[in-house]
Amino acid sequence: MATLSPRASGSFIASCAKHVSIKQEGVEKVAKQIYPELEKSLYSVKSWRKHKLHPKELSEATVDWIFLLDTLNFSFWVEQETPPFVVKYRGNCYTGYWALCAAINRALENGIPITTPSYYAQITEDRLKTIFQSETTTNIPLLTERVKNLNETGLLLVEKYQNTFVNMLRSCNKSAKVLLDMVVTQFSCFCDEATFQNKKVGLYKRAQILIADIWACFEGQDFGEFTDIDSLTMFADYLVPRGLQFLDVIEYSNELQNILKQGELLPYGSALEVEIRGCSIWAVELICNELRRMQKEKISGNGDKVVINAILVDFFLWDSTKACEDEIGGFPMHKTRSIFY
Repeated sequence: MATLSPRASGSFIASCAKHVSIKQEGVEKVAKQIYPELEKSLYSVKSWRKHKLHPKELSEATVDWIFLLDTLNFSFWVEQETPPFVVKYRGNCYTGYWALCAAINRALENGIPITTPSYYAQITEDRLKTIFQSETTTNIPLLTERVKNLNETGLLLVEKYQNTFVNMLRSCNKSAKVLLDMVVTQFSCFCDEATFQNKKVGLYKRAQILIADIWACFEGQDFGEFTDIDSLTMFADYLVPRGLQFLDVIEYSNELQNILKQGELLPYGSALEVEIRGCSIWAVELICNELRRMQKEKISGNGDKVVINAILVDFFLWDSTKACEDEIGGFPMHKTRSIFY
């Protein structure tokens, strides 16, 4: 059975979903919020490196930094009443995704070659736990699974790509589609797939964000040049769907709302979990379509051409959701413990 691409998966899932719906008025409202941000280049290909924990150097070492990051970029949430996973770096404390970035940078500054595949191909659980030492009693979640990811990817990169992800990247002929297929077929820990309504759907959150991060870091040039970057969709996780709820773009059924409010875990690949992620993908596609319509009609600003794609919309939604976490307590986040997001 052929696996649908993330975009085709989002369309199919949204067409069949019973517990998640997309609201067109919310799509249009959010597009009107985002368009001025794109025009002012507040969300552009240049935004990625502005984050202080992201690397600034445009080099092969940075490509390997990004690959390591997205091999481990999943499942940072903790249960209520549990202290968060916290990394202290240069006098500041970080949680979640930023704790991962901080821990990688801290390791490199301490002389640990954490971004070198031959190093992490052999890494042990005890060693990784030390590298990701937390300021609280809570260790990084899924430590065992993270070690497995590193061992798997590191070994293949050593054996097939001369100890660097750069060589896999070079072999894709500047095609995001080709690189995506290579990553999800050669690394099982990136193969984010499920069966929904008897169809195989590919959501590929980490594999897509890996390519998007390289594109954004290198501003679409050099290692970041992809002729088909717009083939990528948003990165279906647990945070952006919550933001889409808050922004009135997607709506959950009463049954799903009650399940989430009770704090029940949704198993990875379950129908409800796939509906949330698939409908989020399609909602962002609809937002992109509305943004392109606005651009074509030159509704706002001076009408200059701006880059519009699902990557930048996702970046906007992720940042804005993080920024207003205190305001969105009434919108439950789905919880799925998985290596895929």
